Amino acid sequence: MKTVNQHSLPGPDDITRGILPNGITVLARTNFNSPSVIIGGYLPCGSLFDPDEKLGLAEFTASALLRGSEKRDFQKIFDDLESTGANLSFSAGGHTAGFTGRCLSEDLPLLLDLLADALRRPVFPGEQVERLRAQFLTGLAIRAQDTAEMASLTFDQIVFEGHPYARPDDGWPETIQAITRADLADFHRIHYGPRGLVLAIVGAVEPKAIAGQVAKYLGDWANPFQPELPALPELKPIKKTLTRKVKIPGKPQSDLVIGTSGPHRKDPEFMPASLGNSVLGQFGMAGRIGEVVREKSGLAYYASSSLSAGIGPGAWDVSAGVNPGNVQKTRDLICKEIARFVEKGVTTEELADSQSNFIGRLPLSLESNAGVVNALLNIERFDLGLDYYRRYPHLVQAVTPEDVLVTACKYLHPDKLAVAIAGS
Repeated sequence: MKTVNQHSLPGPDDITRGILPNGITVLARTNFNSPSVIIGGYLPCGSLFDPDEKLGLAEFTASALLRGSEKRDFQKIFDDLESTGANLSFSAGGHTAGFTGRCLSEDLPLLLDLLADALRRPVFPGEQVERLRAQFLTGLAIRAQDTAEMASLTFDQIVFEGHPYARPDDGWPETIQAITRADLADFHRIHYGPRGLVLAIVGAVEPKAIAGQVAKYLGDWANPFQPELPALPELKPIKKTLTRKVKIPGKPQSDLVIGTSGPHRKDPEFMPASLGNSVLGQFGMAGRIGEVVREKSGLAYYASSSLSAGIGPGAWDVSAGVNPGNVQKTRDLICKEIARFVEKGVTTEELADSQSNFIGRLPLSLESNAGVVNALLNIERFDLGLDYYRRYPHLVQAVTPEDVLVTACKYLHPDKLAVAIAGS
């Protein structure tokens, strides 16, 4: 079993965490081995707030933040970033809108000023809004012809039926067409604010000075309208295997997604499920799924499993891309392998291999400032504790084959699977 130098990992002794009076949480960690600084963060204004008839509004709003502000037009924002070699971008998901940026340490004040400008004072210029709309509509047209994307979208509609997670964050062509500039401005006015905002900064900076710099640009921000995130409804599990096919004519490849709902990120089953998923369809050449479906049978161009887990219920699924004539054979093999996984679990050797992989790759994921920023944001988002990455190797090693089997039996039911197929 691999071991890790605990002091090389982020922990309570080298992570600075503070909360500004207006509710902004600031996380910082020093790394003077690089002259650059990475920032990242999120705030609670994702697509959960989107009305059905204007689905995609949260993502549209986030994408428009850098298209012009009260202080800078689009060209000025671009020039300020370009002249210093910095970058800044925004995106949105179900629960949050997120941002990430990079600059040299001496340019951090400029980057924070640009961030604050975009978050607090966007003006949503009409011409830029229409350009974004055209980009969104083009992306949705491409999505409609992408077999993997449509299989994934259809899978979510089956597994999360009646739940907000069934909706695509980027909306539909008709909902994007329905969004007006006023909708963007109203969404920003109501949902963007300091409460729940988390900002992580890692690089060649002194952590004690970070809070003051953030407070200079964001400390007086207030929004009395800012609502709490809506509570998620309980997910109703599917009661039998459900199959849905999306016809996309003329495609030389069909894509399948087969699986069910999985644990929340904070559920005790998350780690056993994650290690079990590695054995099922991730480790080496895509685990057992890849070995059986791709290597031995030669049926798939790719085949693997994935486990997504977040604030709400995730998905545990197997995906494959195949010749349209091999869809049924591939489906049967995948379902058979899932049934074997639930019946027999994993071997001690398989689990040990995955545990070594999980522990060994942790330091690699934290080698860069960007990796550490993501780690700090995960700690905060899921309330894992500042010592989480110091405890991580023990958490991984503590999982037994019995834990994996119990977890598999809880979530994976071979007779209650969602099967989504897209292709010709």
